[in-house]
Amino acid sequence: MRDAYELIHHNPPLAVAAIIVVTLLAGAATDFVTTRVLLRLTAKTSTHLDDEIIAAIRKPLFISVFLVGVWLVVWHLQTPDLVRRVARQLLITFAILVWTGAGMRIGKALLQIVATRAGEHKYIQARTVPLFDIGIRTVIIGGAAYGILVAWHVDVTAWLASAGILGIAIGFAAKDTLANLFSGIFILADAPYKIGDFIVLDSGERGKVTEIGIRSTRILTRDDIEIIIPNAAIANAKIVNESGGPYAKARVRVNVGVAYGSDIDHVRAVLEQIGRESEYLVDDPEPRVRFRGLGDSSLDFQLLGWVEQPVLRGAALDQLYTAVYKRFCEEKIVIPFPQRDVHLFRE
Repeated sequence: MRDAYELIHHNPPLAVAAIIVVTLLAGAATDFVTTRVLLRLTAKTSTHLDDEIIAAIRKPLFISVFLVGVWLVVWHLQTPDLVRRVARQLLITFAILVWTGAGMRIGKALLQIVATRAGEHKYIQARTVPLFDIGIRTVIIGGAAYGILVAWHVDVTAWLASAGILGIAIGFAAKDTLANLFSGIFILADAPYKIGDFIVLDSGERGKVTEIGIRSTRILTRDDIEIIIPNAAIANAKIVNESGGPYAKARVRVNVGVAYGSDIDHVRAVLEQIGRESEYLVDDPEPRVRFRGLGDSSLDFQLLGWVEQPVLRGAALDQLYTAVYKRFCEEKIVIPFPQRDVHLFRE
């Protein structure tokens, strides 16, 4: 045994080969323990968090073992001190980057699980997950950057001392960006709308919220056109959230005018039947009819109903107006058009 050690120790190529073999075996053993043992144990638990953690650290563990082997090779070859120092710093930097990615993945999985189990009185909810996700990413990336600077023996004291002056300069140069940044934080925290809601902008555009970012909000209109609005503009504007309220149902209104002299009870019954037979209107609240007023040329009625989602409003109006016109033709109910009498006098 001692003879084999002496042979390897005094033969650098053989020593490097032995280190590589041991490193590969150690990496394979680590991967085996992670995938075959730990994953089987975590599969028996009720939560998926441990599965996410194992999946996130599997590759970093293998890479870390490999990096240790690389460092042992560099150390055993008795390279110059400068080469050793640079190699050590590069290996540490790479390891920090690998574990940074794993940390962000674990943090995101943890937030998702906490958000699904939190009640309405908790701060972490599905709507505030992006805000906490940004915070966790900021902390992890900041810690990783600090670790890399320390590994390269960079004095961060001077950087921190100049951060105040630099922050003031950046604040003046990027005031619009910072306004969007803080507005995005307030939107995520206050949640005037969430992803999937239908909102109407001051300018009249109506669409579905597809993404709430830290700088801007994206909505997709019914014409499949994406609109990107800076968060600062939204924070200072009046936004109508059609999906807000106690539930996501949306009301539709069908305005109908009938000729003077029509049987209003018959008109009301026909409109109520159309509402009940509609495939889009829900039964609770049930459709209703209102006699709204005496117009210049017509008796004005309104059929009111609710659809499950705001996105169904256009299809519901199309179906209801079509049904109203056909039924009125069948029931001989006249839909008038504006008329004007012009009297000519001869002098």
